[in-house]
Amino acid sequence: MGRTQLEHRFPCAQCGASLRFTPGAARLSCEYCGHEQPIPQVDDAARVQVMQSLDLHAALARELLPEDMEETRVVHCDTCGADVQFEDHVHSAECPFCASPVVTDTGTHRHIKPHGLLPFRLSEADAHARMGKWLKGLWFAPGTLAKYARSTGKLNGLYVPYWGFDAATRSRYSGQRGTHYYVTVGRGKNQRRERRTRWQSVSGQVQRQFLDLLVIASTSLPQANARRLEPWTTADLQPYSADYLSGFRAEGYTVGLAEGFETAKHEMEAQIRADVMRDIGGDEQRITSLSTTFDDERFKHLLLPVWMAAYRYRGKSYRFIVNGQTGRVQGERPWSLWKIAGAVVLALAFLLIAFYVAELGGF
Repeated sequence: MGRTQLEHRFPCAQCGASLRFTPGAARLSCEYCGHEQPIPQVDDAARVQVMQSLDLHAALARELLPEDMEETRVVHCDTCGADVQFEDHVHSAECPFCASPVVTDTGTHRHIKPHGLLPFRLSEADAHARMGKWLKGLWFAPGTLAKYARSTGKLNGLYVPYWGFDAATRSRYSGQRGTHYYVTVGRGKNQRRERRTRWQSVSGQVQRQFLDLLVIASTSLPQANARRLEPWTTADLQPYSADYLSGFRAEGYTVGLAEGFETAKHEMEAQIRADVMRDIGGDEQRITSLSTTFDDERFKHLLLPVWMAAYRYRGKSYRFIVNGQTGRVQGERPWSLWKIAGAVVLALAFLLIAFYVAELGGF
C-alpha cells in the first residue's frame, strides 16, 4: 500500500509564508514577498550514488535497509481507493482525487521511500493553455466543455508514483524465417506472377538490458491515459527532495512492487519478441518457442509530475491530465448526443440531396 501526501510546506525566511517550488527552476519562491531560496543540488557523482536502484528480490523479501523505508500516517478513501497521508495536526479533510470527506486514523504504515523524481517543468499557466487547446479540439463535445476550457481555474499539481525497473534478459528461441519469391503461373492472358514464401527453421539467442522501464504504481489515474502521457525523459531524474514537492501533492503507490514487476515483465516480453523477430530476419517470421531468463532485477520508486483537472457533465466526473514535463495532454471526454444526432441528420440530408441531384442528372 502507499500514500498520498498533502502539501509539503517550507516557511519563507522573510515573511513566514509558505514557499512553493517554481516549475522549470531549481528554487523555491514566495508568492507574497518574492523571496527566492535555491534548492541544494548534487554533483553528478553524488547523483549517481543516490539514484542507485535497489535489489528487487531483497525488497520482496522485506530485507531492505531501514534508510530505504519510511513510516506515514494514512487513511484509505473508500470512494476512489486512494491512500492519503495527512500532516499530524490535520484530522479531517477532502480526498485530493475525488473530493470525498475523509477522517484520519492514528495508525502508521511502512513504505519504500521515493528514490527520485522528475521536477515540474511546465507552470500551471502553461499547463492550462495546453489543456484548453486540447479541449477545444474535441469533436462532438458538449458546448459547456468549451466554456469550461475558457473559465476553468486552478489545476492540481500532483506527483504520481511509478516503479522504474531494471533487468538483464537472455532469451533463447526457435522459429522459422520466411523468404518471399515469385513464380509465373497461368498461360496467355491468364498469366500472372504469384508471391510465395520459402520457410527455413532457425534458432538463436537475444539479450537486452532494460533500464528504468516505467510502470505506474497507482490506480487513481486511468491506466490507458497514463500510458498516453509518455514518453518521460528519465535522464532528467533528480534525487528525491521534499523541496520539489513544496506547494504540490504526491500520491503514494497503491500498486505493489510484485504486481508492478509482473506488468513490467509483460512489457519486456513484448520488446523481446520484437528483438527475436529482427534476429530471425527475412520477409516473414514465426516464433515457435521462446524462453527468457531474468537477471539482476532492480527497481526505483519514482515520482513523476502531472497537472490535473476534473469536469462534471450529467453527474459524471471526467479527468484531464497534462504531463508536467512535456505538456502532453490526455483525458476522458464526454460526448454530446445532440451534436452527434445533428451530425447524423446533416449527413443523411447531404446523402439525400446528392441522390436527388444524381437522379435529376439521369434524365
